[in-house]
Amino acid sequence: MDLPHRLPDPHLSLATALLVLLGGFLGGAARFLLAHRIAARLGDAFPWGTLAVNVSGCLAIGLLAGLAPGPLAHAFLVTGFCGGYTTVSAFALQSLALGLEGSTLRAVANLVGSTLACLAAVGLGLWLSA
Repeated sequence: MDLPHRLPDPHLSLATALLVLLGGFLGGAARFLLAHRIAARLGDAFPWGTLAVNVSGCLAIGLLAGLAPGPLAHAFLVTGFCGGYTTVSAFALQSLALGLEGSTLRAVANLVGSTLACLAAVGLGLWLSA
């Protein structure tokens, strides 16, 4: 299985950028609504809303990658909507694609490096804001 983990078209057009913008707007709104609705039902002792968004976003990007939509649909749905909904989905797709194409070391480096770097960046951001 060949999963796309890079932009399908290196040439950026205004139409493509607008599709990404619209998809990101809708994905971000969907993330906000779902995460807050779940938190309102289950409480905030555990980030259930974020977990639901991340897992459902990964399911969505996996389905879309398998369906391999054309470049404009990819820009709207994968880059825009899924990217606005959760970047964990793109992270998971790219890591899996690296592994499936035989770049196991790069896949593991992406998983471990991104996780550690992001945790460190959050900590640094909190420290800088204090």
